[in-house]
Amino acid sequence: MAAGSISSEKIDLLIYGPVRPILENGFSDHFVVHKAETRGDLERLTPAIREKIRGVAVTYHTVRADKESLSQLPKIEMVASFGVGYDHIDAKYAAEHNIIVTNTPDVLTEEVADVAMGLLISTLREFIKADRYVRSGLWQTQNYPLSVGSLRDRKVGIVGMGRIGQAIARRLDASLVPVVYHSRNPSKDVSYKHYPDLIEMAKAVDTLMVIVPGGASTNKMINAEVFKALGPRGVLVNVARGSVVDEPALVQALKSGTILAAGLDVFAAEPTVPDELKAMQNVVLLPHIGSASVVTRNAMDQLVVDNLKSWFSGKAPLTPVAETPFKGR
Repeated sequence: MAAGSISSEKIDLLIYGPVRPILENGFSDHFVVHKAETRGDLERLTPAIREKIRGVAVTYHTVRADKESLSQLPKIEMVASFGVGYDHIDAKYAAEHNIIVTNTPDVLTEEVADVAMGLLISTLREFIKADRYVRSGLWQTQNYPLSVGSLRDRKVGIVGMGRIGQAIARRLDASLVPVVYHSRNPSKDVSYKHYPDLIEMAKAVDTLMVIVPGGASTNKMINAEVFKALGPRGVLVNVARGSVVDEPALVQALKSGTILAAGLDVFAAEPTVPDELKAMQNVVLLPHIGSASVVTRNAMDQLVVDNLKSWFSGKAPLTPVAETPFKGR
């Protein structure tokens, strides 16, 4: 294929997961677009169609492009994933089979950081509870009680210091809140104190904001030991993946007063949320809306389209993940 030009042969693509307008309409006459919202839909595609598919747009993190799915597509060259996290993609299998995987970083960084900061403040200052207080008419009879939590006199430990972690840290800087962080390796891009040990950082702060990738290496890393180290003033905010937090341990920590409160945008078995969390007044629950604005989701969809079109024009992928770096054709 000549660099910079789409092949004259039509290219078969699969939209795997929910179909949205930019994804459905983003490809020119040079492409033939097939659709499969579920694994069952994929398996119902005829063998002749599966044989032809060369690119896949995975459109949501609950749609798993694992070995079993990818192995049904013998000519696949690229998986363009919607979202910055890609633990639902078997990137190891992809690398072993010369399949490029891309994600959608940068275009959602500021949006997710906005939500993380808003969730932290809402949790500390009890915005949701206070809103219900006004709606119930109670304010007409007595003033709302002082919130126990406050952003003042706090120190935040960010778990993960990638693009979004750094954007959250900038917002905390502007709010005059001290920041430290934990990650596997120190980041060259920041001057905040790095803690190689998560427990030691939890002991040194009273607030944890979690923004690490999902997957086996981070599964339940925020556990009972971390909550004990965080202590009774402790607040957890999770805008990463639900799998990163040991959810039963979190419920117990909140019930027992081991920590003060939690703000959660993600859960272990979405969209199911434990009834115990729903019943708690010291928890703010969001339906995984970190990047969920029209402008940002459109930009993410467009980047999925642009990655596929760039690749099949003979160019480099725009945002390949670390496991499948572009090394030329």
